[in-house]
Amino acid sequence: MWKKLFGRTPVRVWIIKQIDPDLIHLCGEGRLDTGRKAEAVLAELSEGRYQGPVQMGDSGLILNARVFAALVPHDGLHLGADGLAHWRGRHWRVARVPQRCWAYEGRLVPQMTTQGRLHLTSTEDLSGIRRRADRERAASGTANFRAANALEDEAAFNERQRRRARPAPHREWREDDQGGR
Repeated sequence: MWKKLFGRTPVRVWIIKQIDPDLIHLCGEGRLDTGRKAEAVLAELSEGRYQGPVQMGDSGLILNARVFAALVPHDGLHLGADGLAHWRGRHWRVARVPQRCWAYEGRLVPQMTTQGRLHLTSTEDLSGIRRRADRERAASGTANFRAANALEDEAAFNERQRRRARPAPHREWREDDQGGR
């Protein structure tokens, strides 16, 4: 009640991860609990200047606003039952962004899924990684998945570990040996 009286209620927003020409990648609803007056926060949102914490739905997870393409006041975006959203005076297709992609900082791509009904889900764009792996495989005949700065092969590493496991020659443990004390 006090928050409502003093204008410091959390601002409800729609969280958009990425904006494509005819598609928005939507994380869902969230809150901006800044401790400031709602009017000031809404003014920053409308100008695209908001910087700060974003609470992701009811998950309790808080992320920085910089990882999102847009934060839209709750009444600024309307979702239709047909999988379309009305925002900025036009209709957009919507791809739902799963929680694992909320903090992902690369490009997202939509994929068609069938969970009850057909809809789009966003996933990480791994095409760059696939291209590099295909180039490596074509050059060497097989893909090599070890670190680029690996200095030794596995057989040499195992041999060194085996030698370390043996006690030093002519050395044994004695109970009365207190380490030179």
